[in-house]
Amino acid sequence: MQVTELAQTKSRHRKLSMFKIIRRALAISIGALLMATGLEIFLVPNHVIDGGITGISIMLSHLTGLDLGIFILLLNLPFVFIGYKQIGKTFAFSTIFGIFVLSVFTALFHPVPAFTQDILLATIFGGIVLGVGVGLVIRFGGALDGTEILAILINQRVPFSVGEIVMFFNVFILGAAGFVFGWDRAMYSILAYVIASKSIDAVVKGLEESKSAWIISDQYKEIGDAIAARLGRGVTFLNGEGAYTGDDKKVVFCIITRLEEAKLKALVEELDPSAFLAVGDITEVRGGRFKKKDIH
Repeated sequence: MQVTELAQTKSRHRKLSMFKIIRRALAISIGALLMATGLEIFLVPNHVIDGGITGISIMLSHLTGLDLGIFILLLNLPFVFIGYKQIGKTFAFSTIFGIFVLSVFTALFHPVPAFTQDILLATIFGGIVLGVGVGLVIRFGGALDGTEILAILINQRVPFSVGEIVMFFNVFILGAAGFVFGWDRAMYSILAYVIASKSIDAVVKGLEESKSAWIISDQYKEIGDAIAARLGRGVTFLNGEGAYTGDDKKVVFCIITRLEEAKLKALVEELDPSAFLAVGDITEVRGGRFKKKDIH
């Protein structure tokens, strides 16, 4: 009986692992498809570039006449190899798969005419579509640009965030677009990059970005009950001690979404205007009972 149950458990794990692999591959493929659409259907025909290795590839493709996909694949390969050695094989395989799919789609979309010749519309919609695609790939554990991999590695040795390092590289890359396509196109490229960055954040963090809330109040019980009743969120009471007074304190801890932050502040203000409230961003939430309950 135990042998049979063990075999069934292993079979379930294999099926779950295969499902995760297929889901990741599908998500990365869709992300690469969206990025290729943003590039070849909106940005590249209007001489607007993206940042990173993709931006360098666009300029080289323009100068040499060769397909964009060739440069995207070749220029990213060294960074993927470095990522495999330093970050991990799952990330590296996901990245090389995404870059390969991106290269194929850019080649397929190259003959397709641009959706619009309006430079501003192309910049806005190209940045949005590209950003959603990149964000989807990042959310599922991959990357579509070697600059991100390089930034992750440099981040381990310097006191700067990955975003700051990527921005540093892109200042020079987007600036170089001014010499290749003209300074007006360089400025549009910066606008497209900013729009894409915001789209990436929205996809990676989600529209309902999670936040942690810490509340210290003598009315902790009323506040906890109100959070559960009005927001439908679980609440945990923690024991605390005032460092200055030595008094015992109760700390109300809960997880909310970004959209519920204003409601929480109003609720605390209503029940105890003198309460201490701290709200912070959370990258990921798993387990527990975080899913919102239905409130009737």
